Amino acid sequence: MKLVEWIALVLALVLVFCHGSSASFTPVDNYLIACGSPRNVTFQGRTFVPDSGHSSLFVKSGNSVVASSNSSSVPSPLYQSARIFTGIASYKFEIKQEGRHWVRLYFYPPSSWSQNLTSASITVVTDDFVLLNNFTFKNYNGSYMFKEYAINVTSDDLTLSFIVSNNSVTFINAIEVVSMPDGVLPDQALAVNPSSPFSGLSELAFETVYRLNMGGPLLTAQNDTLGRTWENDAKYLHVNSSAVNVSVSPSSIKYPAAVTPETAPNWVYATAETMGEANVPSENFNITWVFTVDPNFMYFVRVHFCDIVSKALNSLVFNVYINSDNALGSLDLSSITGGLAVPYYKDFVSNSSAGSDTLTVSVGPDTVADITDAILNGLEVMKISNEVNSLDGFSSVKNLHPSSPSKNNKIVIIVGCVVGSVVAVALIGLFYCCLAARKAKDTNNNQGHPWLPLPLYGNSQTMTKMSTTSQKSATGSCISLASSNLGRFFMFQEILDATNKFDESLLLGVGGFGRVYKGTLEDGTKVAVKRGNPRSEQGLAEFRTEIEMLSKLRHRHLVSLIGYCDERSEMVLVYEYMANGPLRSHLYGTDLPPLSWKQRLEICIGAARGLHYLHTGAAQSIIHRDVKTTNILLDENFVAKVADFGLSKTGPALDQTHVSTAVKGSFGYLDPEYFRRQQLTEKSDVYSFGVVLMEVLCTRPALNPVLPREQVNIAEWAMTWQKKGMLDQIMDQNLVGKVNPASLKKFGETAEKCLAEHGVDRPSMGDVLWNLEYALQLEETSSALMEPEDNSTNHIPGIQLATIEPFDNSVSMIDAGNSCTDDDAEDAATSAVFSQLVNPRGR
Repeated sequence: MKLVEWIALVLALVLVFCHGSSASFTPVDNYLIACGSPRNVTFQGRTFVPDSGHSSLFVKSGNSVVASSNSSSVPSPLYQSARIFTGIASYKFEIKQEGRHWVRLYFYPPSSWSQNLTSASITVVTDDFVLLNNFTFKNYNGSYMFKEYAINVTSDDLTLSFIVSNNSVTFINAIEVVSMPDGVLPDQALAVNPSSPFSGLSELAFETVYRLNMGGPLLTAQNDTLGRTWENDAKYLHVNSSAVNVSVSPSSIKYPAAVTPETAPNWVYATAETMGEANVPSENFNITWVFTVDPNFMYFVRVHFCDIVSKALNSLVFNVYINSDNALGSLDLSSITGGLAVPYYKDFVSNSSAGSDTLTVSVGPDTVADITDAILNGLEVMKISNEVNSLDGFSSVKNLHPSSPSKNNKIVIIVGCVVGSVVAVALIGLFYCCLAARKAKDTNNNQGHPWLPLPLYGNSQTMTKMSTTSQKSATGSCISLASSNLGRFFMFQEILDATNKFDESLLLGVGGFGRVYKGTLEDGTKVAVKRGNPRSEQGLAEFRTEIEMLSKLRHRHLVSLIGYCDERSEMVLVYEYMANGPLRSHLYGTDLPPLSWKQRLEICIGAARGLHYLHTGAAQSIIHRDVKTTNILLDENFVAKVADFGLSKTGPALDQTHVSTAVKGSFGYLDPEYFRRQQLTEKSDVYSFGVVLMEVLCTRPALNPVLPREQVNIAEWAMTWQKKGMLDQIMDQNLVGKVNPASLKKFGETAEKCLAEHGVDRPSMGDVLWNLEYALQLEETSSALMEPEDNSTNHIPGIQLATIEPFDNSVSMIDAGNSCTDDDAEDAATSAVFSQLVNPRGR
């Protein structure tokens, strides 16, 4: 943005701060409560009153105390006081106008309390929804926490309950309960995948996760008629140089009848991000924002637009993507709004990106546009409550707060008695029908053999979730799989017994395809059970791909399958249990002991062997497409195995250089060249593996948006240090002084080559494997060994690297009529492997 524009922007913002909001909306219900405070507190231009003196509010608790903090580190006066509960307590708010209300909670552990409140467990529920469940500040990256929820209140009161567990205490600093205008949040939005209307949102609760003012300054309650906060978008940009911020005077924004300042302030529509210089060959790139989300929930996504850059109508036409799905195609703002500088917004419902804990929003030019540009002014991402009415976990209000009475208890009892008597008669008849059907089904099942091929979707009712096109394309695969043996056929009852009926305490992970549980077979064998989710079409597609890949591949550094279940409309895969879980859990985020440098090298070498086999061990190569530390699993001996083939793709034919396909994978690991050109090669896996190498060295996530901008992306950050020859400055502190400098230098060179901007400049996985083997040899040799030359990728005599051979006796391809070798069988039987099971934020 030009200096003059910034000055104008700052001056206008100062005027807004001085004069406050000019909007006329006045909420009917407007509770601003400073919990535990002895006096009124002014915060962001609004006055919060003490909870003890509010006439229409009371605290149902005789076991609360007040704490305060005068420390200079307290973020604002609102956080200087708190009410601490040693037992279950509730605030009850009288509601004068039913409908959507903001519920905002403020938390900051007061230092004056005798106990360390950073370990206090915070659970907050309303009458119907779980807002927070067992949250603590212990592992929270921040000193204070602000939470905003949107809840539809349909009675004359709203109760907020704070639940104490495990003999702990809980606390709250401030509460807002404020009504919002009708229509701010809709009952219906457009589901992205598959594209279809999604109704019933008014019955669900929302939690604000991200609210961004693209290209503009931070906006607080003083600048928003509904008291919302809008932050700048810069730290969420995937490529910083891909966007340029633009702005106009807020007074030039012309609201149409369908959009009001309550939708978003004019400050949001007066600033935007447009396409910048991304330093790519093609001008048709996308601007992408990446957000960390909980993959177990759906999200309400609202995109705000206002054409403040065009000089004429119908010249700006662009596309909007949510994850890899085209949410809005050929969007011509001026044709919809009838003019320039006119706000417009659109609502969607989406999940996270396939197999990851990220959600992405992108805008990019359309091929029919007169100018190559795209724009986004604002963005809101809100978590949607799940099937148990929770916004945090899978426990319902009843489970967390059993004594909480329903507001409509009496009505429910009366209706229940009437309906129950009618239903009871019907159930008696259904009982006999089900009993007869069960006997017939058991008879059919008993005729089966315990070792059968998997009729992938061939006779399973899960096929009904697939489209006609998918069914047609799957025909060939069904035939080939039906003629191969994928392992033991499990009866669904065996799966239930092994997992104690899918006991939640045995849950290992949750992904796009469904859930994964730890199980124990009758003979005591530990297994990992992956249960497909029939409601997730995208997950089932990945599920199918993984089956197809695992039915063809056998290698001691790739996952292997024990068996499957295709019964009762269930699609279940069974793997041997992986004792040490994913590599990531041994790098950060847990209390596990740190890995030694030698262990890390051996793990990377094992993963490289598996990937090298994928790329070279078949007639046509296989590209994994989702290489990351959660997909590298460790057995009881810390032997690495590559897992999760849900996104895998057959590589290019001999006469091709790449595979053209939609971009899929995990942000932070995604090959930038693949992302820009949608051209997939084996070198895309090499780039992702380079990110893994840096993650292994530095023990931090591939993407961390809370860090300073230059440190958010580990690949970019680590490369700046590698080029200085100072990787030792950012390596895991547990390794300092314990790594042979020559080995570290070779490791850094290898990662640098993997992370080259262009695929042609990257080594093959075979070369990567060679270099890692060499780094291990350097580590194991005496300290007197001479450091390698700068061009150390050349072979050095005297270093024996027999493990490089891609086709040793432990590797074979399995065809429809061929069985594996004895060595293969032994490898498959002894490998303890499952596909991304332990990390609950994984696929």
